Amino acid sequence: MKSKDSPQSDLIKRLPAGKPIAVRALNLGERLHLRGLYETPLEYPPLVQPVGDHGLAMLFRYGVVVLFNVDEAEQKAYLKELKERIEKPYRRHESEDTQVMSGAPSEGVSAEGINLTALTLPRLQVVATVLARSVTLSYYESAIAESFDAVEPLARQLDQPRTSGRALKEVLRHIGSTLLVQQKVIGRVEIADKPDILWEQPELERLYSRLDDEYELVERLATLDRKLELIERTAETTLDLLQARRTLRVEWYIVALIVFEVVLTLFEMWRRAQP
Repeated sequence: MKSKDSPQSDLIKRLPAGKPIAVRALNLGERLHLRGLYETPLEYPPLVQPVGDHGLAMLFRYGVVVLFNVDEAEQKAYLKELKERIEKPYRRHESEDTQVMSGAPSEGVSAEGINLTALTLPRLQVVATVLARSVTLSYYESAIAESFDAVEPLARQLDQPRTSGRALKEVLRHIGSTLLVQQKVIGRVEIADKPDILWEQPELERLYSRLDDEYELVERLATLDRKLELIERTAETTLDLLQARRTLRVEWYIVALIVFEVVLTLFEMWRRAQP
């Protein structure tokens, strides 16, 4: 096992010991480009940076930043610095606010915030990971809810025999953008996966488990998956309808050609029979 102290552990001294520390998680965009932000290699993500006079920022490649002990002015200045590193920035930022208290007899979530037995960088990285996953889920939950509102009236038209091709294509357009959520959540955020830091420091698993339960990450991901499955079934139904219509249209074209050929043949026979 690696040493518990990392080259960045001195950063924890920037935070006030024995006092509540304000924490804010923000999802900024689809991706954050972190290369070159810090010279010292990390033992495990997320990347940690100093912010302002006494604050820290933890950055996630999937577009989330978690700020510790950073006031509004410092946050504004820091996000401005990050702007050029944000790929496809979001217009609306989901946020999660809480506070961390150290020196508690046991670790977990209380009415005041998140209790920690000690103020260490690995513990804060666990807290940041849970909050980052929570705001990411919140963003995709909102996105899917909006897509459902758009798809539902169109999907109802699938029961009608005269559903227009334009309506079917509109359903597919909305569904296509929504299905990208599945790839992003599973491929980038890896919400269902165990954080890397727990492999190095298994004693933090209980803290992660309690925070995971409090923010209902597994349950919310399962709900998201069920909605995505429903959208996938709607997509399959729509595609089947489009394919069936195309097949029927081709069959009618063939029938029309056959009828035309028969009529043409009969006309030729009639003309030859004329004196």
